[in-house]
Amino acid sequence: MNGLLQLKGRFEKRGNEGMGPVTLPAHKKVTSEHIEKLIVQLSKVKAYWSDKDDIAGMIVSVHYIRVVAKSNRLKILLADAGKKPVDSIRGAKFVTGKDNQGKTIHKHVFTHYVQASAIDKAINNLQIVKEIVDADYNGCITAEDIEKLGKEKKYLHAEKIARTNFVNVIVDCHFVEKFDVDEAKESITEESIITIYKTDIETRELLSRFGIDVAESKIIGGTTMLLTPPQARLLYDKAPYLIAMSITDFSKISLEDGLLETVEFEEDDGIIPPPGNEPIVGVIDTQFNEKVYFHKWVDYRPMLPEDILEPEDYKHGTAVSSIIVDGPRGNSGLDDGCGRFRVRHFGVSKQSGFSSFAILREIRNIVENNQDIKVWNLSLGAKNEIRENYISPEAAELDRIQSEYDVIFVISGTNTPDGMKHSDMKVGAPADSLNSLVVNAVDMSGKSASYSRRGPVLSFFHKPDICYYGGDGTKAEEKIAVCADELGAIYLSGTSFAAPWITRKLAYLIYVMGLSREVAKALIIDAAAKWGPSGNVSDTMGYGVVPKRIEDILNTLDDEIKFIITGTTQDYETYNYTLPVPVVNGKHPYYAKAVLCYFPYCDRNQGVDYTGTEMDIHFGRVITEKKNGTVKTKIKSIDDNKQTEEGQVMYEEDARNIFRKWDNVKRICEKIKDRRVPKKSYDAGMWGIGVVTKERVTLKKRRPLQFGLVITLKEMYGKNRIDDFAKMCEAKGWLVNRLDVQNQIDIYERAEEEIKFD
Repeated sequence: MNGLLQLKGRFEKRGNEGMGPVTLPAHKKVTSEHIEKLIVQLSKVKAYWSDKDDIAGMIVSVHYIRVVAKSNRLKILLADAGKKPVDSIRGAKFVTGKDNQGKTIHKHVFTHYVQASAIDKAINNLQIVKEIVDADYNGCITAEDIEKLGKEKKYLHAEKIARTNFVNVIVDCHFVEKFDVDEAKESITEESIITIYKTDIETRELLSRFGIDVAESKIIGGTTMLLTPPQARLLYDKAPYLIAMSITDFSKISLEDGLLETVEFEEDDGIIPPPGNEPIVGVIDTQFNEKVYFHKWVDYRPMLPEDILEPEDYKHGTAVSSIIVDGPRGNSGLDDGCGRFRVRHFGVSKQSGFSSFAILREIRNIVENNQDIKVWNLSLGAKNEIRENYISPEAAELDRIQSEYDVIFVISGTNTPDGMKHSDMKVGAPADSLNSLVVNAVDMSGKSASYSRRGPVLSFFHKPDICYYGGDGTKAEEKIAVCADELGAIYLSGTSFAAPWITRKLAYLIYVMGLSREVAKALIIDAAAKWGPSGNVSDTMGYGVVPKRIEDILNTLDDEIKFIITGTTQDYETYNYTLPVPVVNGKHPYYAKAVLCYFPYCDRNQGVDYTGTEMDIHFGRVITEKKNGTVKTKIKSIDDNKQTEEGQVMYEEDARNIFRKWDNVKRICEKIKDRRVPKKSYDAGMWGIGVVTKERVTLKKRRPLQFGLVITLKEMYGKNRIDDFAKMCEAKGWLVNRLDVQNQIDIYERAEEEIKFD
């Protein structure tokens, strides 16, 4: 087996050279008839708001012809004075529609909050542009006409509208299908968590204008609140245009209903040693039974009044912590080699359920006050399915916390409520958290468990991420042995008992091996995915089953070279073109794969455009080309990714589906074929890594964001070339560290020793 290499080197950075002049897509056109329709629609929007002044502005939805890239959204229409249209976006969703060929496609809908002056200005610009298109282009302007404007054809209407603004209006008209005001319609019978669009008025004051009085404690994130059924119905009746999203409060967090089964078990007579300096893992769950044999390993922090708790409220949380502390004791077949972990256990819920809104407020406080903990386990989830067009408030809060703090949550993928198979049932909150590592369950043979629920999230993001053994079936040996109380062991099944095993592995990688959370997450996903097509991701099993033993994550086969790299993006492109890959007879006899992970800032108010940062990974051979007298160096990526290359045009939806644009996990992998064809070596045999970073919202100062990268090279003929690779990397200025498990354990133990002064 080959060990894991850690490479440290200098990354260069490069700014964005720009996208060139704005123009219509090739062979496209805009008619004055379409412009007139947009004028009529905006006039109706203005009329709709003529007798409504409660929100000190107007909300308007922009329906696009398809899923559009950031560069193809409104450029001038709906721009308020001194601002860009993007500044007024308050939400985004997908609707299903038809393209020109009748094919079903997703279409973007963006919701803007603007002043009346912005709509007046848009109508005026549209009227001017329509007049020009009618007069100069016989009612139809094409991409070729735009290309000639200012070159072969002189622009004659600068006194009415500047040429740049004229072109921007034309391009806006091409991509916009219609303007409208969308109203929420829903029958409310339970307490609901409702998010409203952000306006210029403080939320409590705004709601009071509709006769709704909400306590500050019922508001989270500024625009999300917990409303009673009468309050929610009043809001839907008086201001349906204000509601961005709503869900039933998952008051009633779902545990493994119907899956708990007590089974006779001959308890091990061994005595667990007292805890030492083992790493501490955070657990947020139901309560913890302090009478169990491993209680000294758990620092229990009850968060609910004792007088409302019952014996059943202690079982689930205790069972979860038992796996993290001492899981292999009753599950020898799942012994992962990670040892034992201490647990700081926060009891936030009852077995019967507890308000998710209350738990949301608790989790942030818990993480803020326990920043020594980097790995958290959350095996609670909602019975209700996630919504298609927005992230749950529970997941959004977890994503915000992980973006702000250097922590990672491991979350169970949630079970079907009755424990039976429901193949189309989506996961429940907070398993839609993108920054978290979400774990579904498989049975002991590695098949998806009968109670599994599925992704994707927001119609796009892969969830669950991975899966692990959570038990399934009716026999004891088909389930997971846990300690839920002082009476001994029981056997259970569920995603709640798969997630803690992954928590153990992440804790080992981060605490003991000293790896970043980005690299640790990437290693887990890489180990689960193995060698297979990049798009081979299951809606129920994610990237696959994670290996049982920790050494199978940290080591690789003799014919493979696996190395990890961390970096920070501070500009448009971060790159290194000096990765030396051994050359044999002028060629590179390797298959390659890579996994990139990062933790972006996420904004629930942006709906389907939830992640704020895009990192586009390019990895492959370095090529130097000479074109028009200019020498240019670029990467020939193993997945043929040419998104950022000049002259390359790709629809946004294709970029998302093929290259996972805006996903915070990128995996690219070459297919291993029966016929082995080594790659041609260019120049000095160098390979390169490039990370192109884009932001949803243009920032004056880019926030540094760390990424973790795991790369594997597989020698086509079974040769072990890791030593050659390491030596060549050192010669090129890379710092190469061979991650030896025992050395890392020694380093961790020395770092945790208490120093006593005389």
